[in-house]
Amino acid sequence: MKAARLHGIRDMRLDEISNPEPAPGEALVRVRAVGVCGSDVHFYKDGKIGDAEVQFPYILGHEFAGEIVALGSGVEGPPVGTRVAVDPAVPCGRCEVCLDGNPNCCPNTRFPASPPVQGALSEFYVHPAHLCVPLPDGLDFVDGAMLEPLGIGIHVMTLSKLKPGDSVAILGAGPIGQVILQLALASGVRAAYVSEPVPERRDLAGTMGATAVCDPQTDNPSAWLLEQTRGRGVDVAIEAAWGGEAVDHAVEMARPGGKVVIVGIPFEDVTTFRNSPARSKGLTILMSRRMKSVHERGIALVERGVVDLPALVTHRFPLERAGEAFELMASLQDGVCKPMIEM
Repeated sequence: MKAARLHGIRDMRLDEISNPEPAPGEALVRVRAVGVCGSDVHFYKDGKIGDAEVQFPYILGHEFAGEIVALGSGVEGPPVGTRVAVDPAVPCGRCEVCLDGNPNCCPNTRFPASPPVQGALSEFYVHPAHLCVPLPDGLDFVDGAMLEPLGIGIHVMTLSKLKPGDSVAILGAGPIGQVILQLALASGVRAAYVSEPVPERRDLAGTMGATAVCDPQTDNPSAWLLEQTRGRGVDVAIEAAWGGEAVDHAVEMARPGGKVVIVGIPFEDVTTFRNSPARSKGLTILMSRRMKSVHERGIALVERGVVDLPALVTHRFPLERAGEAFELMASLQDGVCKPMIEM
């Protein structure tokens, strides 16, 4: 089969490798769509995230959908021919963390494109059959791949406990930020403020219904937000902008007694913010880790039109041009929001 493999920093090549075979309990998925995620970009640009380092050659990609073409022994369903979205995380299900209801934090999780597990940017991929979620007729393969970033947004909303009538600030209007914005608006927030440096992403946030949008390259986001809210701040500030100074701004934006949810993965393995505003305001600071089992909820939201996933897919590439997709996402050029690789 063909696979797009990373042979070094920013060196992606189309290779011919052996087809995988499904083991007991697994499904062989003919991959049809793979989204390029920000975490993939970290590996593409740096070869690592924190202490997770790739060994080249390496296959990226964990947001994917396709169709089941074969089943390992002991699998009762979904049957061959089923179009599926793939819930990528494979927690152990047995450790204290899993049994405590936090499988997204399982230290034994196997996750595509998280070393040493290879990713799904290939023609075929094997995965536990019970984590292959059938797609309804109204959702195509690209929608199926987008269910993973939607799931991240659903988990953030669960952590934030946003209530109708609350206010929210979202720092970063990439795919995750855009999903969170749509979910927040659907939850009945009274105001949703967005900070984003890419003009096309700011425009998209405005189209989605953001109350006001800020360019952090020309305005100080914290000062802008406090002016918008007449000094009050927001009930929840959500950082979805690859960390950095956005975390400090989120702390400044949150009202006394408010919450900050940190979603972005910083390029440097450090997250910092000023202590005094966080402490004096008694903020609750939450770190978001992937998602829990929310694909069925995500499908229901898409079917009801609560979220618009196709609007976030700005660029499409065939597998042989996967390197171009990653370079585009890494450079944030041409108004990119979500590049999708289709096969």
